Amino acid sequence: MTDLFTPMDLHGLDLPNRIWMSAMTRTRATSDHVPTPLMGEYFTQRAGAGLIVTDCTAVSPQGAGVINGPGIWRDDQIAGWRIVTDAVHAAGGRIYCQLWHAGRVSHPDLHDGGAPVAPSPLPAVGKFRFPDREVDFTVPRALDANEIPGIIADFAQATRNAREAGFDGVELHAANGYLHDQFLQDVSNHRTDDWGGTIEKRARLILETIEAMADAWSIKRVGIRLAPSISLYGMGDSDPLATFAHVVRELDRRRVGYLTMLEPNAKDLEKGVAIEDVAGTFRPMTSVPLIANTGFDRAKGMATVAAGKADAIAYGTLFLANPDLVARFAADDGALNKPEPATFYGVGPKGYIDYPTREATGA
Repeated sequence: MTDLFTPMDLHGLDLPNRIWMSAMTRTRATSDHVPTPLMGEYFTQRAGAGLIVTDCTAVSPQGAGVINGPGIWRDDQIAGWRIVTDAVHAAGGRIYCQLWHAGRVSHPDLHDGGAPVAPSPLPAVGKFRFPDREVDFTVPRALDANEIPGIIADFAQATRNAREAGFDGVELHAANGYLHDQFLQDVSNHRTDDWGGTIEKRARLILETIEAMADAWSIKRVGIRLAPSISLYGMGDSDPLATFAHVVRELDRRRVGYLTMLEPNAKDLEKGVAIEDVAGTFRPMTSVPLIANTGFDRAKGMATVAAGKADAIAYGTLFLANPDLVARFAADDGALNKPEPATFYGVGPKGYIDYPTREATGA
């Protein structure tokens, strides 16, 4: 029977287990978006994961949406990431770069005073986080249709840059209310041109970006992250099942490398989301590797993989607080570090590389 500890062949990339490290924003890059050696130490500590997926990594200055978040559009950023990937590979790990454009979930201070861009001039819901304060999101500028091919080209170039930086593959972040998700869901896309309106037109940015990334490397080395039931930043769709089913089937037709899908979190369940069992709903629609994410512990992950609902489970907060999560799951004694939310974002090693291993605590 397949379980979390069963090795996995990801299109020729041998994974020793199905316990993936989910992409998480940690804000430990420099102020000009260069990855740091500290990030290399952080990921290397977690090299036992079946696969590591990095922080969301901006493909262009326009795509940046996080203070001290990494980028991959310049040579110095590529060099910084090479330090990270070399360290992870030396420790026996495997690592993908998550490529990202924040869209409206950004702030003019990151763009020399210019407005963030989006499919429509509708602000995100919630607050933009500065190190010392939080502020309301501003009204974004609606992209002209002739600008969109340039954004797709940025993702293709970022894919080439990631390959040069030594990554094993790339993941398109099309979830959590960022640009590709903004185009897909009708709460944020009110366009009436060829990039809005019907499901097919709203899905166009995702599919054309995936195709461009595949042309830049290989479809086998391109994954994608989707969130049908996450309302973060005010996201939502009038018919999420139809919208995401179309995208999943089109991605399957293109044989995308893998598909990570987020389950609803507790807040979304309280709101009564339309799709509660995301993995179970979409598994029959695709034959590519499906990775489930959000709200999993060891037992739920084991059961989900054993039932065939997902091929692997991506863990976020548990991997953040437990660099040796695979060993802890193998021991199956419930000994886990408690995450410290106050240090999830910030600078320096505290709450980043100082979580102890099970061995260090004598457990």
